[in-house]
Amino acid sequence: MEPRSIKERMLWAQFDALEMGSGWAEEDITKPQILIEDVYGDSHPGSVHLNQVTEQVKWGVVEKGGFGAKYHITDICDGCAQGHDGMNAVLASREAICDMVEVHASALPWDGMVLASSCDKSIPAHLKGAARMDIPAVFLPGGSMRPGPNMTTSLVAGDISLRQKRKDAITPEEIRDYKLTGCPSQGACTFLGTASTMQCMAEALGMALPGSALVPATMRDILEYARMAGRQIMELVQKGIVPSHIMTPAAFKNAIIIHSAIGGSTNAMIHLPSIARELGITLPIEWFDEINHQIPHLCNINPSGQHLTESFWFAGGVPMVQWMLKDYLDLDVLTVTGKTLGENLEWIWKDRFFQRNLGYLHNYGLEREDVIFPADQVTENGSVAVLKGNLAPEGAVIKYSACAKDMRSHTGPARVYDSEEAAHDDVVKKQIRPGDIIVIRYEGPRGSGMPEMLMTTEAIVCDPDLNGHVSLVTDGRFSGATRGAAIGHVSPEAARGGPLAFVKTGDVIHYDVEKRLLELVGIEGRECSPEEVMTVLSERQKEGFQKPSGRKGMYKRYTDHALSAMEGAGY
Repeated sequence: MEPRSIKERMLWAQFDALEMGSGWAEEDITKPQILIEDVYGDSHPGSVHLNQVTEQVKWGVVEKGGFGAKYHITDICDGCAQGHDGMNAVLASREAICDMVEVHASALPWDGMVLASSCDKSIPAHLKGAARMDIPAVFLPGGSMRPGPNMTTSLVAGDISLRQKRKDAITPEEIRDYKLTGCPSQGACTFLGTASTMQCMAEALGMALPGSALVPATMRDILEYARMAGRQIMELVQKGIVPSHIMTPAAFKNAIIIHSAIGGSTNAMIHLPSIARELGITLPIEWFDEINHQIPHLCNINPSGQHLTESFWFAGGVPMVQWMLKDYLDLDVLTVTGKTLGENLEWIWKDRFFQRNLGYLHNYGLEREDVIFPADQVTENGSVAVLKGNLAPEGAVIKYSACAKDMRSHTGPARVYDSEEAAHDDVVKKQIRPGDIIVIRYEGPRGSGMPEMLMTTEAIVCDPDLNGHVSLVTDGRFSGATRGAAIGHVSPEAARGGPLAFVKTGDVIHYDVEKRLLELVGIEGRECSPEEVMTVLSERQKEGFQKPSGRKGMYKRYTDHALSAMEGAGY
């Protein structure tokens, strides 16, 4: 099989010379050529190991008669960006990484590509890039981190950080112990945050090999998946199978079904529509709500449940959830195996994947049913809801599976802040009262770039006086690890002149998950009719709203042009 680049190589002799100067053999130029794109770097545990993983991809390509070239554009970590302006660039980095995939994949006529990443923004960036370029592609997840002491996750940071800010609430020894044990290995943090969710979404879309999402990053299996990805991309090149053949509307519906069943991050409600948009597919946010009404919430995974992502993989991972939900899924969708989802599930059953890894789960004294509930034992459907009302005409989202049932409907006074930092300071200083509804605005895509509010939500749930008694409403987003009554993605956002811009402290807000409502129901403490509320909001609009200024570079391009969160917050 000849490479696509033969024509271009005849145009300029330096093309071949430059590659041979980079270590290519003369024979490599005549083989199909594969771009191996990862986010390797010293940036965080999810990326630090990927150069070793993608080396195995390269060997897999060679085995099947191709040649792979490794390219890198490292990603950044939300955890390192918490509490300062670095968080404002995190969602925008998704677009920057996607653009660099386009640059790398456009500069040479590659025959195919393998994309490897582990975490929140790099996975959707890679899937967007694969969709945009639409050449044969396989996505390779970077796997899961080991559990911390006593089966904890890195999110012990919430409690540690809150007590650090309160006088005499923590010892230096406690802080040091956390720093030494909070992230014990490479891989994505071992709760079902956005990183872990998006690994699952890549597999559920059919873009990752069966069983590869959330494989423990310290086990031999991840290297085996990498070698398989290298072999498999060569088959896709030979058959001419491209991402648009795989990521169809039916595949996106399948992914939302899996998202509902596992209790995935609300950030998938930004990322999946943005990936679909690259393919010319409109993914209505209402699909999430409709599907979550129907699908049983099967998985007992932190933060909605008890167990960690490593245990989820041992229990059968995404394929086991797909097996249990076969009656809901379209099993005829094509995947990167070159086979359908139904064929993959039959193969993975015969290969004893479900049986082989149970012994690892037994090491923790667990059975599969502890981590993935049988469907007939599930009492609740879905995990996320889309709320609408006069505060969110286009929609807002909540992960109700991580919210106590008695906080899924609440009416309370608004405490309004124009930045997360100001709200967080008041939580730390104990200025927030039980029953309050914190409003954080100007944090949407056009506001400050749609940072996550994890520092504030963790401060609330780690405060025994506030946990279970305080809600948060924002046009920003949340970490996939967020717990509690947290309503985000309020659209249209305040920076676009959405209703959130005109709420004042003391106004009364009501939300109800079951009824899918988010409303302003009172003005300055007085209950009002819907007509009165709209009249007041119209009057307040005349006062204007904040518009960002003084920005530059990539950050300005993003915040000037970002779409609504309901459309994926891309540009």
